[in-house]
Amino acid sequence: MPIAPGTRLGPYEIIAALGAGGMGEVYSAKDTRLDRSVAIKVIPAHLSGSPELKARFEREARTISSLNHPNICILHDVGHEAGVDYLVMEHLEGETLAEKLERGPLPLPEILKYGREITDALDKAHRSGIVHRDLKPGNIMITKSGAKLLDFGLARGTETSHAAIDLTQSPTMSRPLTAEGSIVGTFQYMAPEQLEGREADVRSDLFALGMVFYEMATGRKAFEGKTQAGLIASILKEEPRPLSEVAPMTPPGLDRLVKALLAKDPEERIQTAREVLLHLRWIQEGGSQVGVPAVVSVMRKRRERLAWGLAGLFLIAALALTASMFTRSKPPAPQLLRFEISQPAEVNRMEAPRISPDGRYLAFQGTDLTGVTRIWVRALDSMTAKPLDGTEGVIRPPFWSPDSRALGFMSGGNLKKVDIGGGAPITICSARTGADGSWSSSGFILYDGGPTDPIYKVSASGGTPTIAVPDDSTGTGVGWPNFLPDGKRFLWLRLADPSTLMLGSIDSDKSTPVAPCETRMLYAPPGFLIFSRGGTLMGQRFDAAKGTLSGDPFPIAERVEGTPVGDADFSVSENGILTHLLGQPLPDAVFTWIDRSGRKMGTVGSPGSMAGVSLSPDEKRIGVRIFDKESRTRDIWTVDINRGLATRFSFEPGNENFPQWSPDGSQILYVGSDPKAPGFYVRNASGAGSPEFVYNPGPGVATSDWSKDGRYLMYENALSAETRTNLYLLPMQGDHKPVAFLEDRFEETQGRFSPDGRFVAYVSDESGRPEVYVQTFPDHHGKWQVSTLGGSDPAWRGDGKELFYLSPDFKMMAASLTEGTDLVIGTPQTLFETRVVLPGTSFRHFAVTKDGQRFLVLTPMGEEAPASAAVVVNWQAVLPKSK
Repeated sequence: MPIAPGTRLGPYEIIAALGAGGMGEVYSAKDTRLDRSVAIKVIPAHLSGSPELKARFEREARTISSLNHPNICILHDVGHEAGVDYLVMEHLEGETLAEKLERGPLPLPEILKYGREITDALDKAHRSGIVHRDLKPGNIMITKSGAKLLDFGLARGTETSHAAIDLTQSPTMSRPLTAEGSIVGTFQYMAPEQLEGREADVRSDLFALGMVFYEMATGRKAFEGKTQAGLIASILKEEPRPLSEVAPMTPPGLDRLVKALLAKDPEERIQTAREVLLHLRWIQEGGSQVGVPAVVSVMRKRRERLAWGLAGLFLIAALALTASMFTRSKPPAPQLLRFEISQPAEVNRMEAPRISPDGRYLAFQGTDLTGVTRIWVRALDSMTAKPLDGTEGVIRPPFWSPDSRALGFMSGGNLKKVDIGGGAPITICSARTGADGSWSSSGFILYDGGPTDPIYKVSASGGTPTIAVPDDSTGTGVGWPNFLPDGKRFLWLRLADPSTLMLGSIDSDKSTPVAPCETRMLYAPPGFLIFSRGGTLMGQRFDAAKGTLSGDPFPIAERVEGTPVGDADFSVSENGILTHLLGQPLPDAVFTWIDRSGRKMGTVGSPGSMAGVSLSPDEKRIGVRIFDKESRTRDIWTVDINRGLATRFSFEPGNENFPQWSPDGSQILYVGSDPKAPGFYVRNASGAGSPEFVYNPGPGVATSDWSKDGRYLMYENALSAETRTNLYLLPMQGDHKPVAFLEDRFEETQGRFSPDGRFVAYVSDESGRPEVYVQTFPDHHGKWQVSTLGGSDPAWRGDGKELFYLSPDFKMMAASLTEGTDLVIGTPQTLFETRVVLPGTSFRHFAVTKDGQRFLVLTPMGEEAPASAAVVVNWQAVLPKSK
């Protein structure tokens, strides 16, 4: 029964009816407390009658209310009054996209504007774990400020996926959903998998998005049928007419995008809204005049092959454009092309993409699903990437030979080279502190070492290294050598305050300064230097003969991810192709309580960009690092578990990471990056007083644990490439002189003291992949492997009789420990599956209560995008036009 004007629902006074649908009735109303106009949606009885459905509905509503996005209709409140359940939403003035399309197709600028706004809103929701399930023009409001997406996620099915068909009719529609001879309601925008009774996911939203784009461009629906059965058959089996036929002025890029969105098989469809957004930006920037950028696949091999194949086609097209310059009297300017290449399905984490000098191959470090890191290589015109045998354990980015046939790399304390065509790696020399390298046309290799090591020179055919650039007697570091085209002179960075770019030669021990510089730089033909500045790749003209810079720096690419040591991760070929690791925005995360059976028991606090879980000894507070998206700084915060109240704890310049509670809970120690005084700090856990500087262990450090007797801080640090990352002990009383606990050529991280202080659990890759081990403390009399198929993040039960850890596929594992004449490790058992933020890093991903019954997991709210390499073809097209 309609609600009469003047009726009160809580503090909201009904003004007039706006519309009705399967999800209820919508009214304009007034919020009498805040004196503002709102929209009230009354929920029908079949949703609110079941306590279970009502509870789920309210949980979803709370989640959706957290979606703060300019193109999403805001959900203000959820209420119940006199047996009526209702939602309170932002009141929007304008018309729906469906109403606007009744006047015909939209001009291209409006398609791209509204398309980007709708897609950006979808991307936000999908990353927060929310699927719309009913995307259509009737659920898109066009206002003066732009497009607004309505009815997020509230139209999901109740008992079965078939029920979703009835529930997804939008309350924004005031017209009947059926008319004689046609179907125009929700069925019109359903993906094939939904019509087949399968659960909708983000890809179903993207299919609907493709239909919305089609309708905006043509004024016609992508699929039509005179009956319901005919419409369903059309969606399941038929292909819509190409946009270029229906609307001949449509850019080819938009035509291809819509076709990719309307793929019948979800596996063959574009997989994320973010990919669609990047594609729309490319079209808007003019890319649509030359074709279509690579549609990036993110999960499956089949999709990934498509992306790489398109990447190869782009490269061929770019080279053809370049070649055509020599046959035309008036050569056109090279066309700038940008696309992405996602990591292969076999790779869990991709790092350090390196384009070959001839621009034909991409090499990268890839860590597979078992935790083993190798070099992978893929020809840009090929369909598959392949791992290079014998490169297991590569520790730093590989570097190409000048002829693009081989790669140099560091592994096992040696400098090696491997032919990309096959064959076993060849050891060039011992390089126990080897790190980044450069291979010259004159047959030499330069490589640097640890923070206080020199730059070495060695013949690429093998031999004894000699010093090319000595380390500074004051302890100033030297690093990142990069050969110039003559094969003898090279650039390198003098790491000081301020740091300086230097020009050296393999024929001389003298170097000359070029310019102040804070980051790694690469020479790019025919005469540029490429470097990073605040996540953006910059270029500047460079005279290689004179060793001088000229002109102003100019931007080339944005969202450039850092290497494991924190510097920008990029490479450049000799023929104008640039690659870089693409920075992926992290999904917001929330602290989630999970019991041993995997049952979620509630959340703590509000979602945010957080990393690291440190539970106080009394289990009442959490220490966490939170990233502020506006200031782009990272600080330590504490969260009261009972109240969910977050309080900022650190305020120093720079970033703070890795909070660690003292054993008695009175202090918190963390790593600070104040440029004037980096290192460990402790502060009263209440936040009173100023932080106290403890010790500076150098860069690349993370806290691991504080011994239960308060005597030692265990931390991990990479003092040199020889030892990689190892575990050290810092005495918390006295002179704070650290000692090594484990220091060798293997990677050892995440040390955790047992409750009685007699053992340390830690992670080592000595077997070829990360596994969890236990060793006696403080001596090394006994050592036992706990995990069997890979593991990380060890955590002790309060009585020391059980050890928990994460498997490579993020299962929570538990192994019993029994002391006798020897330590007996039980067979690890799976407790539950989970997801974590920033896997593979030194952050604590979960905490466990002392009784071992509850786990506090920092769980991402949306899907974390896999790593991808951005490829920029003809990057010089971004050069500022000369005046």
